[in-house]
Amino acid sequence: MQTYVALLYSIILGEGRRVVMADLKAMAEELGLKNVRTLVATGNLVFEARAGEISKLEQRLEIAFEKTFGRHVDIIVRGAEDWLKLAASNPFPAESAEAADQVAVRVMRQPVGEEALSELQARAANDEKVLLIDGDIWLVFSRERPSSRLLAAANHKRFGVGTARNWNTVRRLAEMVGSRQ
Repeated sequence: MQTYVALLYSIILGEGRRVVMADLKAMAEELGLKNVRTLVATGNLVFEARAGEISKLEQRLEIAFEKTFGRHVDIIVRGAEDWLKLAASNPFPAESAEAADQVAVRVMRQPVGEEALSELQARAANDEKVLLIDGDIWLVFSRERPSSRLLAAANHKRFGVGTARNWNTVRRLAEMVGSRQ
């Protein structure tokens, strides 16, 4: 058995309805996934399954989600080792220690190329930062502006399927999978 992290792109079902984590956990267990746990109410799953192709696991979860909740949601899956590597590669440790909620990573289904970096840096405010690490987009958002052009720029249309998590969530998921290794 291998430990995995699954990140849902959205848990909004429309009309003010959100996915309840107990229902998401039950859906995953019905797929035969083991030791299923959730982290906060934002669509984060940790579970164990037989080792296999990540893309097939993503597809199984997406099909089950649509069947259970009536809406397609992109789901990004990473193996525990890859998640620990992602967490360890945080290029903004000082900013993360100071304001973990302002540091995020957009975890990508397919790695983003270097050309994306200049496009995102052009949209960043002076107090914002962007780096690509292993195809994922790391961001430091401004504390001065409530809405950042940077977040809007790092979207599906420009860069493909991905979903953002702040440093608090990345770190806590790493703790969850690290304890199972």
